Amino acid sequence: MESYTPAIVYSIVDTKKNAKKIAHVLVEEKLAACVNIVPKIISVYRWKGTIEEGNEYLLLAKTTERHVKQVIQKIKEHHPYEVPAIVVLPIIGGLKDYLTFIVDETK
Repeated sequence: MESYTPAIVYSIVDTKKNAKKIAHVLVEEKLAACVNIVPKIISVYRWKGTIEEGNEYLLLAKTTERHVKQVIQKIKEHHPYEVPAIVVLPIIGGLKDYLTFIVDETK
C-alpha cells in the first residue's frame, strides 16, 4: 500500500535558475504540491579536505512518502552538484487542510 503521509524533501542548489528549474519539474510532474525556494543562504562545509563557503538556495519540496524516491531522483537528474544535499524530513503534524492539499496535489 502506498503511503500518502506528507513529507518534506530538503535540498540546496547553487543558483536561482537551477532552483526554479527543479521546483517547476517537481510541481509540473505532480511529485510535489509546492516547492519553497529560500534565497541567499550561506553554506559552510568541508569538501574534499577543504573548508568551502558559498551562497546557495534552499529548496523545501512538500510531497508524500510515496513520491519521495521519485523526488530524490528528479533532483539528482537536474542538480549540478556531484553530491547534492538531499534530506527527507517527516511531517508529524500541521494544519489538516494544508496536509490534505499536499496529498491531493500529488495524486
